[in-house]
Amino acid sequence: MKILIVSDTHGRDATLKHLLEQVKPIDMLIHCGDVEGSEEYIHKITDCPVHMVAGNNDFFCDLPKEDEFLIGKYRVLLTHGHYYYITMGTHMIKEDAKARGFDIVMFGHTHRPYLEQNDGIVVLNPGSLSYPRQEGRKPSYMIMDVDRNGEAHFTINYIKK
Repeated sequence: MKILIVSDTHGRDATLKHLLEQVKPIDMLIHCGDVEGSEEYIHKITDCPVHMVAGNNDFFCDLPKEDEFLIGKYRVLLTHGHYYYITMGTHMIKEDAKARGFDIVMFGHTHRPYLEQNDGIVVLNPGSLSYPRQEGRKPSYMIMDVDRNGEAHFTINYIKK
């Protein structure tokens, strides 16, 4: 199973559309928020299940602030991260995810890719496709592959400008 994880597109959809063409086929698309009105468009250009949450810039939308779902054997918590003060660190979001029994927590908001795997939980942020803030400022995304044994593998990827 191949899952594309993105965040913080902020309505700039050309990069996402191009990326979908580059990485297809995918089995699922996960968007960690700040779609800024592109919800319907994203569903239209994607021919697989989509999980999306509201970010701090997603005003007047019907997206949930969190989503809980399964990917194989993994319980996933999807949130934008701003309710967890993620810019101050991952402690709060990790503790909440552990307390609620999640295996993976995905967030956005910081516009910086992040991947941590320890204490039985995976914490990740794919970064931003539109406004990256990490050194080098390359738009980033993640691919989650679930192998035939049901084990998840994650890669941080960058788009060349």
